[in-house]
Amino acid sequence: MARILCTVTNDLSYDQRMIRICSTLAGAGYTVQLVGRRRPSSIPLKSRSFDQKRLACFFQSGKLFYLEYNLRLLLYLLAARADVLCAVDLDTLLPAYLVSRLRGLPLVYDAHEYFTEVPELAHRPGTKRIWEALAHVLLPRLKHAYTVGEELAAELSNRYGTSFEVIRNVPFRRSPDTAEPPLQPPVLLYQGALNRGRGLEEAILAMHELPDARLWLAGEGDLSEALRALARREGLAQRVRFLGYVQPEDLWKITPQATLGLNLLADQGLNYYYSLANKVFDYIQAGIPSLNPDFPEYRKLQATYGCLVLLPRLDPPALAGAVRALLKDMPAYRELRKACRQAAGELHWEKESEKLLSIYSRLLRP
Repeated sequence: MARILCTVTNDLSYDQRMIRICSTLAGAGYTVQLVGRRRPSSIPLKSRSFDQKRLACFFQSGKLFYLEYNLRLLLYLLAARADVLCAVDLDTLLPAYLVSRLRGLPLVYDAHEYFTEVPELAHRPGTKRIWEALAHVLLPRLKHAYTVGEELAAELSNRYGTSFEVIRNVPFRRSPDTAEPPLQPPVLLYQGALNRGRGLEEAILAMHELPDARLWLAGEGDLSEALRALARREGLAQRVRFLGYVQPEDLWKITPQATLGLNLLADQGLNYYYSLANKVFDYIQAGIPSLNPDFPEYRKLQATYGCLVLLPRLDPPALAGAVRALLKDMPAYRELRKACRQAAGELHWEKESEKLLSIYSRLLRP
């Protein structure tokens, strides 16, 4: 039975994309292992249809973490049994590439994002140059690669000369309740990492102009404490609810309760500009409209399905104005919910996963 070994730098519990990918490959008859990291705060892993392995590290962030993790991952991959390696993002590619060459194994690269263009590197030119050098050395040598959207695939293909296929980060098909959600008080939901450039400060400040609304933030990240402090400082702690890390299975129970989903990205580099976030598809499957940046991939979705609201700029007044306008026009809101339910019939993993299986079937037989 062919064995696929996938590598990430997160702690596995909340990575919805990799849970879907590994479950699908296991369901197709492959033996699959997902390798990630163990954090001091990591919760016990749930039993799944694929094997899960966490590597413990002394360092938890910064250059020393990436150096240590890549060395530990290299040693692990050298000893592990595998027929195909799948490196997820640039921060696990080097050890997977080295082992694939040493052992003559096929290597698949899964680019979840435009790694060298993330906002976290914008003010760290030295670190950015290191990652860019690694990308320019390794990516042109790859034969099998895919990413999350057409715009990013075209950008990466043009920049590195490697053909990238597209496997969108869409959820499993769901059957949401078609009844209208409670609108009093309306709930704005953000799900994902609490990191810079996600419009989270703007969303909190917009609550001053939305006195009847509530804001729920599901996730944690670099800005966790700063955002909590902002909500307290602005006197909004009672209306801004921090849900913390939420297991994917539990998040699905929360999402349909919201009135609107938030996918707010600042124009801070090409990673965000070419993004196609999984959260927008989660909102669609839950049957709720979402507010999104006016970037290429979201324009395409809106032109095709008419289920989104696009924001021409990201600031508290613009965000609050868009929410107020939508909640005052209930016929328009109901049309958006109807469009979400129609789009959900096409934008689901059961359909998208066929492309994933096609990639691996070229390399292996289950």
